[in-house]
Amino acid sequence: MPDEMSRLLIRGRGDGGGGSRHLEASAPGVPLIGILGTGDFSRSLATRLVASGYHVVVGSRTPKRSAATFPEEAEVTSQLEAANQADLVFVAVFPEHHSTLVELKPALAGKTLVDVSNGLQINRDRVSNAEQLADLFPESCVVKGFNTISAWTLQAGPRDGSRQVFLCSDSQKAKSAVTQLCHRMGFVPVDVGLLSSSLEIENLPLHLFPSWRIPVLCTLSLFLFFYLYNFLRDVVQPYVTAGKRSFYKMPIETVNVTLPSVALVMLALVYLPGLCAAVLQLWRGTKYRRFPGWLDRWLAGRKQFGLCSFLCAALHAVYSLCLPMRKSARFKLMNAAFKQVKAGQEDSWVDEDVWRMELYLSAGIMALGLLAFLAVASLPSVANTVNWREFSFIQSSIGYCALSMATVHTLLFGWNRAFDSAQYRWHLPPTFLLVLILPLAVLLGRLALLAPCAAHQLQKIRRGWEKNRHIRFTLPDDDCHNGVEEASHV
Repeated sequence: MPDEMSRLLIRGRGDGGGGSRHLEASAPGVPLIGILGTGDFSRSLATRLVASGYHVVVGSRTPKRSAATFPEEAEVTSQLEAANQADLVFVAVFPEHHSTLVELKPALAGKTLVDVSNGLQINRDRVSNAEQLADLFPESCVVKGFNTISAWTLQAGPRDGSRQVFLCSDSQKAKSAVTQLCHRMGFVPVDVGLLSSSLEIENLPLHLFPSWRIPVLCTLSLFLFFYLYNFLRDVVQPYVTAGKRSFYKMPIETVNVTLPSVALVMLALVYLPGLCAAVLQLWRGTKYRRFPGWLDRWLAGRKQFGLCSFLCAALHAVYSLCLPMRKSARFKLMNAAFKQVKAGQEDSWVDEDVWRMELYLSAGIMALGLLAFLAVASLPSVANTVNWREFSFIQSSIGYCALSMATVHTLLFGWNRAFDSAQYRWHLPPTFLLVLILPLAVLLGRLALLAPCAAHQLQKIRRGWEKNRHIRFTLPDDDCHNGVEEASHV
């Protein structure tokens, strides 16, 4: 079945070879859309407008040269003629060239201008491009929008890219006209207020993963720390003390010990800010005071912390599967077998080691499976299909199960090595002891908040009770069983 959004709905009457192709008469109630500019975005916009059933006239300084690059149904003419004909005009020229359109001021008076421009860098203090355009054309109604939509999305259709179009304007009538146009093109308009908000909209396409910056830096910092720590203990110390060359461990084995360390610490950092927020509310005795800025940012970035943890855990699983494939592993296995035969040992089976490995692997697989479930549940397409209570249960209760299983996995890895003095090389404790500090603290904090006294008080606070106001407050009997179901989910 052909794509209805891609099929051209209008048939032109021009021969296709001239510089100006005239349109058929517009249907009643359908505005004639003008576009000033002939760049890539302008061509894609004209294609989408034509496919959506609009009549389009494009204003160009060189109509004959630009006509061949636009849809046959769009009329390509001079800028002045396009400005005179159109009811709504897209200004698709670079902001530094806005001043060249001043001669069109009489033709554009009383019309709606849609500014689609972006800057070359994030603008924090200067006036926005849309506000400058409004100053140049005070008799026109300027709407900021479509600057967050790429030319590819316009050509391929809204189903293949972002559907949201952010709009702002001081004229509600002009904004409503552009909103209707967005709906007809298949996009979802988002009203962000007056034209003074245009600076924020113009900065949106220039941000490079702003919510990922701190989680990624934290992940890289933890990876560097644990890698150097493991390198010092497992490679440098044997070389210095016994002359044993173990540098072959650096690409695989050292990385594989580092990745789970980072994954577990990052997962603990997902739930630590929720505990901090709960403790802060208990100490203040109210929920109506804002958290500190650092805690707000931490709470807002928990999804990114969790996905970074899942990435490290998944890489750890892949690295672990590759361990037996190394030549060094095969050499060690053959040497161990040779020494066993030479010593006359027929059976090297140790029940304790076998059980430890079985439980260790089982806990690790469970932790990875729960982390994968959390990662999938955090996708917008999945999160939008569940209600808030279901989403909270997944991200909080199942998330704590994942943290518990990952902690058990690490404890089983360590087993009794924490009490072996040979593991403290250069008086440095084994890596798993350092890794367990934060997850155990988070789990113990969670258990403390589940205590009836803390749970009951936190429940009252989150239902509006305040310590400094003398209000008689009782919880409904049917809510008491919930305890602190979301004590760490703030």
